[in-house]
Amino acid sequence: MHRIGRGLKRAWSISNAIRVATLNVLFIIVAVALVVLLLGGKGPSFAADNALVIQPKGTIVDQLTGEGPSIGALLGDGGTNETLLRDMVETIERAGEDDRIDVLVLDLSELESAGVSKLQELGAALTKFKASGKKVLATADSYSQAAYYLASHSDEIYMHNMGQVELAGLGRYHTYFKDALDRFEVEWHIFRVGKYKSAVEPFTRNDMSPEAREADLEWMGDLWGAYLADVSRARGVAVDELRNYAERYDDHVVKAGGDTAKAALDSGLVDKLGGRDAVRDRLIELVGEDEKTHDFHRVAAAEYLEFARDESPRNLHGKKIAVIVARGNIMDGQQPPGAIGGDSTAELIRKARQDEDVKALVLRVDSGGGSAFASEVIRREFELARAAGKPVVVSMGSVAASGGYWISTAADEIWASPTTITGSIGIFGMFPNISKALANNVGIHSDGVATTKFAGISPQRALDPAVARAMQSGIEHGYQEFLTRVAAARNMTVEQVDAIAQGRVWSGVDAHAAGLVDQLGGLSDAIASAATRGELGDSYQVEYVERELGFKERIMKKLLGGQAEAVVAGLGLPSIAGTPYAKVAREFEEHARVMASFNDPAGVYAYALIDVD
Repeated sequence: MHRIGRGLKRAWSISNAIRVATLNVLFIIVAVALVVLLLGGKGPSFAADNALVIQPKGTIVDQLTGEGPSIGALLGDGGTNETLLRDMVETIERAGEDDRIDVLVLDLSELESAGVSKLQELGAALTKFKASGKKVLATADSYSQAAYYLASHSDEIYMHNMGQVELAGLGRYHTYFKDALDRFEVEWHIFRVGKYKSAVEPFTRNDMSPEAREADLEWMGDLWGAYLADVSRARGVAVDELRNYAERYDDHVVKAGGDTAKAALDSGLVDKLGGRDAVRDRLIELVGEDEKTHDFHRVAAAEYLEFARDESPRNLHGKKIAVIVARGNIMDGQQPPGAIGGDSTAELIRKARQDEDVKALVLRVDSGGGSAFASEVIRREFELARAAGKPVVVSMGSVAASGGYWISTAADEIWASPTTITGSIGIFGMFPNISKALANNVGIHSDGVATTKFAGISPQRALDPAVARAMQSGIEHGYQEFLTRVAAARNMTVEQVDAIAQGRVWSGVDAHAAGLVDQLGGLSDAIASAATRGELGDSYQVEYVERELGFKERIMKKLLGGQAEAVVAGLGLPSIAGTPYAKVAREFEEHARVMASFNDPAGVYAYALIDVD
């Protein structure tokens, strides 16, 4: 026994020494890598003529998610990546003014999705770039619908001869659970106000209600019409021809003998089919060949933007307009970037209000809402900013619905894109009863005593009618609060707001007609308006007020930012990228994120279930 103990002790000592040595080696590797990354190089190497390559990945967003690699990324699904909209716009703008950049290359193979309003902002930047006399070339193995919008704004569109152009229109489908819940004897108590408030329908129906169907077709028709009109104008293909391609895609493919790439070419959607070598040869023709790599003279967008910002800083001094981004679900408490926290977002607003150099605030909203309580905490902070003499202007992105509209009501002015999804002024609450499911299926029962019927409320027991009555009354009160906030902000009566509320979702153009927004335009328009209201003239800087990353977060962002897939490969884990399971992983992740966001202290939600494919 003594000998065994000594052996184990010796083995532990050896193991511990190896562990310490390994940690030391890893620390050195991390330290060296960090120094290299922080010091960086001297920037891109420019030739006489250069092509700037922009490669957006995944989804184009107003704010990057700050909670680390997602489920999809850890499984090797690169489609979960995000690309920051403002970085893309700034890169295009700077390149248009830079004599060293002759051609802009849009490599769009990995761009999956983006709101139409975001695509329109990028389209405007590309149009301005081309107006400088420079060329834009788009290339992709296949084009998603979002990718093709951007490609249509280029001078030349290349696609792999085994690719396809996806123009499928817009669709909104949900999974409905009523029969399954009935089968398992799970009862959901639903409390809501607003006949169009469809976020709760999956728990109460097996299909979409007529009201939801009517409203969704209305705003989706506006967005799809805007998409087609923009692509038609940029590409020079008639709207009717684009619509025909989308609605009779099967006919086009059959006519092309099953060749999806040829179908796109025959329809005038692309200019040339071929492999990557064809694109490379064309770009060598435009900007010349690198003698070392035998590739065209290329400059990567990320490297270029960092270099350009260091070389020519913009508006570092003077009076400021603070831009605060509210992207994601609205939740109570502190939340990371990519989600809206009642406390964390309020702190950012307070920081901007207390900064003497900040003369106006712009709220960029991209949210379907969430907690009514957190929405009010945020709205109140903007109200205090206005009381302090600092104008507040709202810029609505792709979505500013329900709670996203609630937080917008403290503004001096609201701007929305014509393709913004907004409105959904309504309230709901939910409470489950699983007592029958537990008793009849697994033999679990709940019993006890309480001094009142409002004590010990639990999903394991049936909801007392008195409790349900109180909850419904609370929801109705919340709806009246919402109406009152909107009425005061929009100079309307409560009855006028109620007539266009009821949880109904509107497109930006219809919301403008209904009086829910003041102006139609993008973020740059809202910033310009804030400058006018703040009497800043043309001399001001725009500062994004964001949560500061901790030391460890900054290190990890430098070392692993956007590299989750490479980490997975290094660990030898299987990848699901490009498989049918990738989309399932993303959907599971999104549902989990939404459910996790339901943390309102009173269980009252101003939330719109908006997802468009």
